[in-house]
Amino acid sequence: MEYVVIFEKGENSYGASVPDLPGCIAVGETIEEVRELIAEAIEFHIEGLREDGDVVPSPTSHLPVQSDAGVSSALIAVQV
Repeated sequence: MEYVVIFEKGENSYGASVPDLPGCIAVGETIEEVRELIAEAIEFHIEGLREDGDVVPSPTSHLPVQSDAGVSSALIAVQV
């Protein structure tokens, strides 16, 4: 599955969130680090939903429009 991930550059770090998975976030010192951490966070989040018997939201099929120079988006593929 591929989930849309929103990346934001902060003053001292980078953040990532997954709109389809509320609460699934990651923070890292570099964009490369946060990309790795959010991929792991997505897998962990989905595993937790399944263990709790909750519905795993389907990924959206589109990327949001970039509206800020410090914000970008990408599709992250995860094996679950």
